[in-house]
Amino acid sequence: MTEEKKKSAGKVLEEQLTWKFPHIAKDAPAQVEEAAAFCEGYKAFLDRGKTERECVKAAVEMLKAAGYEELDETRSYQPGDKVYQVNRGKAILMTTFGEKPISEGIRINGAHIDSPRLDLKPNPVYEKQDIAYFKTHYYGGIRKYQWGTVPLAMHGVVVKKNGETVSICIGEEPGDPVFCISDLLPHLAAKQNERKLSEGLRGEELNIIIGSIPYADEEVKEPVKLMALKLLHDKYGITEADFYRAEIEMVPAQKAVDVGLDRSLVGAYGQDDRVCAYTALIAEIEAKHPTYTTVTVLTDKEEIGSEGNTGMNSHYFGHYVERLAQMQGADPKDVFAKSMCLSADVNAAYDPTFADAFEVNNSSFINKGCVLTKYTGARGKSGASDASAETMAKVIRIMDGAGVYWQAGELGAVDQGGGGTIAKFVAHLNIDVVDLGVPIVSMHAPFELASKLDVYNTYRAFQAFYL
Repeated sequence: MTEEKKKSAGKVLEEQLTWKFPHIAKDAPAQVEEAAAFCEGYKAFLDRGKTERECVKAAVEMLKAAGYEELDETRSYQPGDKVYQVNRGKAILMTTFGEKPISEGIRINGAHIDSPRLDLKPNPVYEKQDIAYFKTHYYGGIRKYQWGTVPLAMHGVVVKKNGETVSICIGEEPGDPVFCISDLLPHLAAKQNERKLSEGLRGEELNIIIGSIPYADEEVKEPVKLMALKLLHDKYGITEADFYRAEIEMVPAQKAVDVGLDRSLVGAYGQDDRVCAYTALIAEIEAKHPTYTTVTVLTDKEEIGSEGNTGMNSHYFGHYVERLAQMQGADPKDVFAKSMCLSADVNAAYDPTFADAFEVNNSSFINKGCVLTKYTGARGKSGASDASAETMAKVIRIMDGAGVYWQAGELGAVDQGGGGTIAKFVAHLNIDVVDLGVPIVSMHAPFELASKLDVYNTYRAFQAFYL
């Protein structure tokens, strides 16, 4: 008697008509080792690129090593040629020319490389009761209480009065000092405990300790501040006035590490959305002879609404595609209309500890693959592009054809909150677009978690998209 004959009619029908996304380690155990190997490069990328500028720099190095050249609009490119273009050091676009003419559309993959953080205010240095501090203004959606007592590193650039640009990085190398925001001890926190969680630490309390030793001169009014400024000047040649010409970001000093006894997770800062940036970048580099011309964009400012001239709500991406079209004598409007884009961004993985925030039947889970998010937004899909059935079908067909493990999910339960991605800005150009990325635990925290199996299958999805 066969196994099939042993099953009841209802059981057979159930298997035919119902669907559940499988756990990858159960369904394809060989991928556990493959994913772990792939994520070694990913962890190294996270450590190299803790800011958008550092991500662009790392990407350029990788692209040049893979044979990419800066885009030259006067040249004629052939299928397989590879080019890139940097936008103001904080966003980058890259292309592999395809077999089909660009007039038949292109394949676009867009991820963002900015992450929630603490930015220094324009006039950040001050002294109070013999302690020197940096004043900060948080960037993006953070839970402020999570940033207290976390070791922080200082990253950024300063343009000096003479025009020289100085890169700053303190807190990442062995032996470097780190920085910290203080918090109250529980013995004295009775009044603080009465605050709402969102005000556990307030915005103006996110003050970073940078020193406590005074400059030895009795005539100096703020000797601890002066000592801190002197140390920065000794190392970088900058003065207090130079902070007005600077972009300084304070980020967790923690390196990317394996999490769990089984090492199944990557724990690190900034995985939203550098996990999709890295997987998109590798898929782009490995696209040797794609059918359609590729455009991979690693963009800035998504965490604050994609604003500014390095965000996707500007024209820089559209102008790049227009240039590619014009180089081949194509009408950009036709190129946009015939193209397809993956908005490569993460989603919130179901967390059993906080189950009330999710609707379990429409959540994404760790170890079940990349997550296809039809819409984001909030309160009635507000702010979402909401991918069409046709777009969903095309992307699912691509992934199924390549044996990619994928799942579908919403960003939490209805009316719990919501969020957005770059998808709606791509849709403004009349391009079919849908979100696809990695489910993340503790998203936007200083230390986020991602499954290695999900990271690997996101890469495989992007790879298949570019075939």
